Amino acid sequence: MSWANRSPRSTAPRPFIRSSFTKGTFMPDVFVNYRTGDEESAATMIARELARRFGDERIFFASNSIEPGRRFPAELVRAVEDCEALLAVIGPRWAEVRGADGRPALETEQDWTRREIQTALDRGILVIPVLVGKATRIDRVILPDDLLELADCQYRRFDHRNAEPDLAALGDALARLLPELGAVDRDALAVRERAKAESGKKSARDNGHTRMRTRDIEQRVRGGIGNLNGELSGTFVNEPQGPVNTGRGHQYNGPHFEGDNTGAQFTAGDNSGTVHQRFERERRRSDDER
Repeated sequence: MSWANRSPRSTAPRPFIRSSFTKGTFMPDVFVNYRTGDEESAATMIARELARRFGDERIFFASNSIEPGRRFPAELVRAVEDCEALLAVIGPRWAEVRGADGRPALETEQDWTRREIQTALDRGILVIPVLVGKATRIDRVILPDDLLELADCQYRRFDHRNAEPDLAALGDALARLLPELGAVDRDALAVRERAKAESGKKSARDNGHTRMRTRDIEQRVRGGIGNLNGELSGTFVNEPQGPVNTGRGHQYNGPHFEGDNTGAQFTAGDNSGTVHQRFERERRRSDDER
């Protein structure tokens, strides 16, 4: 492919094509692009984390994905053309690193970092700039004409001091944007497995709690009149030891009490309002009545 005379960018959707690749059954979904001398360490961390989460074969990282003896240019071109997303890792020195001729490498058409991004933009591939550390939003002034669109791409940030959440957010975004990655997302699978396990534990706890409450009710409700909580509501009468009246009218309860409180105790009322109770004492017999 001639980089100076490339064909105009096509706006038609790319056909879904998967071909064999040197280190896996399929071409990688994500191509990690970076500049040597800028933020290789950040690019390495990103590629390693994404490979852990989605699988080695789905992430292209030049130093890991190209087998010894393979033709470096051909492998790079083929990988970037067939990927679904390209991550352009951009640090503070991204536009300042100079080539062998002393000029900024970005200004050279044969600069591989530039060519990879350019190919992805030309083919309508999703390009996500990842701004590392103190790198600021990309200034269009520093970009060659064929990379101007890069300045318009929504970016993500990565900071070594905030590496774990930044990597998680980047992986979440890729899993959402690329359904194939979402289907093999190991972190999402782990979350689902934990949720399933917790649901099983909660169900077991709830069943055990229900059995304990049932036994508790069985043990405590012995005789007398009481109220039950839950689905059983109303008046509960179990093993009555004397007269019980649950309808209207007077209820008389005995036996007689000894002492001053002798007499019959009765409850008057219709069980639908205030219950009135009183005691009637037996009059003591006089000596004359003995």
